[in-house]
Amino acid sequence: MKRTMIIGIFLIALGVVALAYQGITYTSREKIIDIGPIEATQETEKTIPLSPILGVFALAGGIALVIIGRGVKNQ
Repeated sequence: MKRTMIIGIFLIALGVVALAYQGITYTSREKIIDIGPIEATQETEKTIPLSPILGVFALAGGIALVIIGRGVKNQ
């Protein structure tokens, strides 16, 4: 496969994921109390939002690269 088409397919996949999930959620642990042998932690769920506009641009760019990659002759 040509490099342009591989990048295009990757961008299409990234765009679909960004539109479907609209954010990446992860859990982090934070220490609240640490007194000798006593420890208390708290799990906090945080989200990194992905704009739908980012997904649309990635999808459109990926489609454009696949189309361009099909039109370019092998070098």
